[in-house]
Amino acid sequence: MVLAGDDTVRAIAAGGIRVESRRFGDFTAEVGAATELTVPVDALLVTVKATQLEQAVKRAPASALGDGLAIPFLNGIEHVETLRHVYPPNQVVAATIRIETARVAPGVILHTSPFAAIAIGADGPVVEHLRATGLDVKVDVDEKAMLWDKFALLAPMALLTTRARASVGVIRTQRRAELVGLIGEVVQIAGADGVGIDPSTILRLIDSVPDAMETSMQRDQAAGRPLELDALGGALMRRAAKAGVDAPVTTRLVDEISRSA
Repeated sequence: MVLAGDDTVRAIAAGGIRVESRRFGDFTAEVGAATELTVPVDALLVTVKATQLEQAVKRAPASALGDGLAIPFLNGIEHVETLRHVYPPNQVVAATIRIETARVAPGVILHTSPFAAIAIGADGPVVEHLRATGLDVKVDVDEKAMLWDKFALLAPMALLTTRARASVGVIRTQRRAELVGLIGEVVQIAGADGVGIDPSTILRLIDSVPDAMETSMQRDQAAGRPLELDALGGALMRRAAKAGVDAPVTTRLVDEISRSA
């Protein structure tokens, strides 16, 4: 069952979900679709942009969730606590997903990355169902480290590709000093939050992705859609301020993106 807006629900009802994937091939799946959750489920996968989270939870009220798990696959680091104010805290399971996708039309998903990996903070039937789809799934009970593991990689790429309006290949060559400085700030902020991250590992991972890779925030900017700037740069700045950590590169990039949006 997919929860979505009216246009997407109509498109899925008429033709299913069409996926074009480098990893899984091209296929169409017939699934149910509705604008609101009305029956209990085993798991609610929250897969929206951070800018859509407030509207999305209205489609799935806590009263309809029953004993199911709420599993968010959002960018950022603050959404888990937000959802624990909406649903019973013990039913919100932290998780991350690493994948490059784009919704090119209602009910049509383009999966452009060779990777599709999930980390999740609970084991059990839901994990087995996710693995059965062909996704790479790892159970990680250290929730904070799991969230920072993705955030420390994504935030620098998203901020710099959006500011430069260029792919990862461009920012890691033409703006490398800025990238290294930004990674250093992220690592310092994570450390103040109790999570140790090796900056050389982050830089090595960024160097390993395809030159043409684009971030979702960069694509949103190009399409004129709302940006996840607060969920990424804003979250970094809030944690830096709380810890008394200087973050001049982060602050400048957030300000420049805000003014150019």
